[in-house]
Amino acid sequence: MSHSHHNHNHAHHESSTAADTTGFYTCPMHPDIVRDRPGMCPECGMNLVPAKKTTKKADEREGHNRHAGHETFSFLKKFWITLVLTIPIFFYSEIARMIFNIQAPEFLGSQYVLLALGSFIFFYCGWVFIASAYRELAAKLPGMMTLIDIAITAAYLYSFFSILFGGHHDLLFELSSLIAVMLLGHWIEMKSVQGAQGALRELAKLLPDTAEVVRGGKTEIIPLNELRAGDIVLVKPGAKIPADGKIIEGRSDINESVITGESRPVEKGAGALVIAGSINGDGSMKVEIEKIGEHTFLAGVMRLVADAEASKSRLQMISDQAAFYLTIIAIVTGTMTFGIWLFVGAGIVTATERLVAVLVIACPHALGLAVPLVASISTTMAAQSGLLVKERRALEAARNIDIVLFDKTGTLTKGEFGIDAIIANDGVREDAILKIAASINNNSEHPLAKAMIKEAEKRNLALVLVKDFSRVAGKGAKGIIENSQAYVGNDYFLAENNIVVPREYQNKIDALSKEGKTVIHVMLDKKLLGSIALSDMIREESREAIQTLKNLGVKTAMITGDSEDVASWVAGELSIDEYFAKVMPGQKAEKVRLLQGKGKKVAMVGDGINDAPALTQADLGIAIGAGTNVAIESAGIILVKNDPRDIPKIIRLSKLTYAKMIQNLFWATGYNVVAIPLAAGVLASRGVILEPAVAAVFMSVSTVIVALNAVLLRRKIL
Repeated sequence: MSHSHHNHNHAHHESSTAADTTGFYTCPMHPDIVRDRPGMCPECGMNLVPAKKTTKKADEREGHNRHAGHETFSFLKKFWITLVLTIPIFFYSEIARMIFNIQAPEFLGSQYVLLALGSFIFFYCGWVFIASAYRELAAKLPGMMTLIDIAITAAYLYSFFSILFGGHHDLLFELSSLIAVMLLGHWIEMKSVQGAQGALRELAKLLPDTAEVVRGGKTEIIPLNELRAGDIVLVKPGAKIPADGKIIEGRSDINESVITGESRPVEKGAGALVIAGSINGDGSMKVEIEKIGEHTFLAGVMRLVADAEASKSRLQMISDQAAFYLTIIAIVTGTMTFGIWLFVGAGIVTATERLVAVLVIACPHALGLAVPLVASISTTMAAQSGLLVKERRALEAARNIDIVLFDKTGTLTKGEFGIDAIIANDGVREDAILKIAASINNNSEHPLAKAMIKEAEKRNLALVLVKDFSRVAGKGAKGIIENSQAYVGNDYFLAENNIVVPREYQNKIDALSKEGKTVIHVMLDKKLLGSIALSDMIREESREAIQTLKNLGVKTAMITGDSEDVASWVAGELSIDEYFAKVMPGQKAEKVRLLQGKGKKVAMVGDGINDAPALTQADLGIAIGAGTNVAIESAGIILVKNDPRDIPKIIRLSKLTYAKMIQNLFWATGYNVVAIPLAAGVLASRGVILEPAVAAVFMSVSTVIVALNAVLLRRKIL
């Protein structure tokens, strides 16, 4: 059952889609699949061959997918036609006479009627296989289509000349039943493939057809292709966001699950970025469009997926080579089989039957489909879970990872300060300390100040008016609160105001400082009210991610430019196995090589420009989606969500994908080892004869089993 999926009849419109462009590669069975480099067809896994001509319009390429349903129906239609025409052929066949003792009435010219029926089946219903074989041979890459073409052509030519010259034997039933089985098998397989890839194609349907643009104080609805960067669009409740942009007015919960895989809506207000295809909640918003068309995040996702599908894993390359060699083996074996049966005096009919059976059953269709279909499904599953696979070899490598090396800031931690602890002096309430600190810093843009204000808002503390506010460089800030002088800053203010800190209190401060926390003191009229410890907050998701990796048997490590104290504290909090502190940006790749030198397969997780060399050096580079473009370009896998819990998902998906590939390869190759000798007739002396039609059934069943086994991957939970 060779890979004809969606071109099944593409031959009928090849001439209308031709263009002057050359230097591209296409699939023999899917001419609408066009790539600018060699590789495998994402639909069926066949080798892409040099295309003499490609489609003139870009949308014609995409039309392949849009018309996939029509092509699928075409295969089913041709199957039914072949089946109906095979019925009268069967009643006049030798099988009907020998096995079922059926003798159909003969009339003048009846054999020519049968030949006409067989010719129609061969040229109309079987033409897709013939045309695809021609493209394979023209590209000097004989494959599964070549085998099928030789098989059905041999059966047809023998029958044609036998009937024409008054022979009493033909292979018309074998020919028609062979084509019928392959057409049905292709239809079943196509349905499986479409089911596997349908979810990914749905990404293209996420965008709305129109956008409501605000112009001259009025709104007007325009087609999406007329939208331009800088336009202001009104996004009503429940509507899809038409392009990437920034909210300039309004607040709402945005459902980004189609993009990130995150089921919970994200609350966003003025200044927040929104992604094309995400769905607005109950609020109304005005969005300034920043990116349109191919520059949107969604388009980037589609490009990454396309690149991944065009790339090959190691197993894909192995299966590709195996399929090629199997084709050569089948042709050689078939030729030898034909010659041997003639040599032993079995006759031309028997020899031709054995030739056809060998060629059909050896068709490496299952082998060609075994890996690419699994890879395509896993890429789709990854994209739906917020994991963008840039290269399939990266996903394949994930299953062998021994240790995951995390960048600290922005990966394991939030990359922003938060309140870690509040130390109260002489029974002062924590809220009173925080209220003064936040009030003094209310107008400050300093990261520490923002953290205190954010915590005060979380606790619903009403800030008070501050008079005579001033920032003291290198020390902190001060101001008048209710006629009292307030200070919020570091140890310099303590010394300046001659404030003596009790020993027990100082011990608490020292302990927090050793953990790498920044301690800010709050004073009122030269009295120490308390101290606030701030730190780069550890993500709660990081704890879960580290524990899950441990459960998978994967060790963890951390790399940071921070001090030994900070690194030690974070590593201890997260139960990380190993850490590297005080690492300069240029030294991160060295630490990766150090781990690799110990015989470990290393996955590096990072988000910054300085992580790029380490991401490239690692066996697997994983970039946080919120990170820089440089980091993303250097990685093999990208986490759309800024969530380290997705890393164990990568490893699980990799192991599941590999297991499915091995299962399919075992079935495809093992089946051929047994089937080819049977088809050649090694057990004919014991009465075991594999007829061509039966061989076609076995070949088709093997391919469908491989396809269905691959589709079962979608039921796995990451």
